[in-house]
This record gives sequence, structure tokens and C-alpha cells, in this order.
Amino acid sequence: MRVAVTGSEGLIGAALCEALAAQGHHVRRLDLALPADHEAHGDVADAERVRALLEGCDGVVHLAAVSRVVHAERDPARCERTNVQGTACVVDAALASPSRPWVLFASSREVYGEPARLPVREDDPVAPMNHYGRSKAAGEAIVARGRASGLATAVLRFANVYGALNDHADRVLPAFCRGAARGEDLRVDGPMHTFDFTHVSDVVQGTLAAVARLASGDRAVPTIHLASGRPTTLGQLAVMAAAAGGWRSEVKLAPARSFDVSRFCGDPTRAKVELGWSARVSIEAGLDALVRAYAHP
Repeated sequence: MRVAVTGSEGLIGAALCEALAAQGHHVRRLDLALPADHEAHGDVADAERVRALLEGCDGVVHLAAVSRVVHAERDPARCERTNVQGTACVVDAALASPSRPWVLFASSREVYGEPARLPVREDDPVAPMNHYGRSKAAGEAIVARGRASGLATAVLRFANVYGALNDHADRVLPAFCRGAARGEDLRVDGPMHTFDFTHVSDVVQGTLAAVARLASGDRAVPTIHLASGRPTTLGQLAVMAAAAGGWRSEVKLAPARSFDVSRFCGDPTRAKVELGWSARVSIEAGLDALVRAYAHP
């Protein structure tokens, strides 16, 4: 099977490309993070480049995005271009392709905004509260349009994915793990904010399961979030990281940022029923491994 992966060099993309290749699939990559002279260098908002990427493909996993809430807040126009226009380019290219490749869209728990209840289910209201969340909700609508026009599609909503060194250095969990490995202070913006942290290896397995459904011709894959179902506060996370680093770091509390969602924990039931998936890596084990990786890169 020929599978295109946009955002191929990111935290999820790099691990997914490796896993797809290990299954014997031919992987086509696209990412602006690659050197300009690399054959897979490209902008997902470049319609012609995306059409060329999808030519002859059986499917596309669309991961490319401005994926940090804070980056989207600082540059909403870039977020709109990449996350919304880029998704439209992918869907339009799939619709125009004679091979009609399936489309798997990477969305986010940010589309729920501030949920009224925990754990969150996939049919709970979509009410994003920041630029990033709104861009992902718009992307889901674009994918739904493609589905109504005959594409086989799936939407996976990811929740605080972590677990490798090729992550954004300022994301909360890698920042804590790197700081703990170095014995630095750990600043916690909103210690009671609560999230569902999911290891990248688990996310890759869930994504592969969704790919298999689409590749089999299944056109009824519902929206699914890949979440562990276990809530962890940022304060608890910082303490875990400090412990993994040998208690050389001091945890310092600070007020929450105004644009951050304060809580999320996903109900993993649909992922289990539809994909046979559940998270296997505990937050303790994943965090400890990442602290060790930062200590001995």
C-alpha cells in the first residue's frame, strides 16, 4: 500500500512512518521541517505539491499542522493557513485523484474546549476556545465535506501525546522531563489543570488500526479520540518528573495562561470497540523513560 504522511517529521509522524514501513507499506513523506533540497520537503498549503504527493497513493495520514496552542495564539494567520487551508488542500487533492485515496485526519482534544463533564465522549459538544482548537474543528468540517463527496475518511482526536525527544521543547511534559533530567526548576502554569497524557507508541498503534480499517474499504469509521482515560494534574506531573530525576528539581507554581483549556480526560471506550485499542504505556513508565532519554540522549 502507498501511504502519504503529511507532517512526517514530527513526534507522531516520524514514529508512524517507521511503523508503516515496518509493515511493508511504501511511505511518501511531506514536511517543511526537512531541508529545502530534500525531495519530501513541502508545504501542505501548496495545492500543487499536495496533488503530486497524493498521486497514485492509496491513502493519506494528514498530521501536518501548527500544533502548539501558544504558537497559534501568536500567529493566527499561519495557523489558519497551515491547519485549515492545508487540510482543504489534502481533501481537494484526494477528491481530484483518480485513485480516490482515503484520508485520516489528525484532530485534537482542543476541539472540545472546556468540557462540561469528564471523561469526555466523542459525541460531546465541540466548543473550541482558542485559535488552534478552532482550526482543528474547521479541519474536521472540511474532512466531513470530503466524506459527503465520496471519500473514505477518519478523524482521530489526539490528547497530549508525548514520549520522544523530537518534540516541541516547550510543551509541558517534555519541558518537565528535560528540566528534571538537568536538575532545573519546574514551572507549573496552572497546577490543578488536568489532562490525559498518551504515549506516542500507543498513538501510533491506534493510528495503524484506523489505517487498517480505511484500507479494508470501511467507510463508516466514526470520530475517535485516542486517550488513556486517566486524568493527571500538571502539579502531579511535575512531582512525577522531579521524582524520576532524583528529586534534584524544585517545583514552582504559577498562574494558568488565559487561553489554555483547564481540563480534559477522554473516555477510551469507542477506541476499544472500534479499533481494539487501549493505551498500554502508563504515565509513570512513559515519563520515567523520557527523563532518562533526556539525561542520556
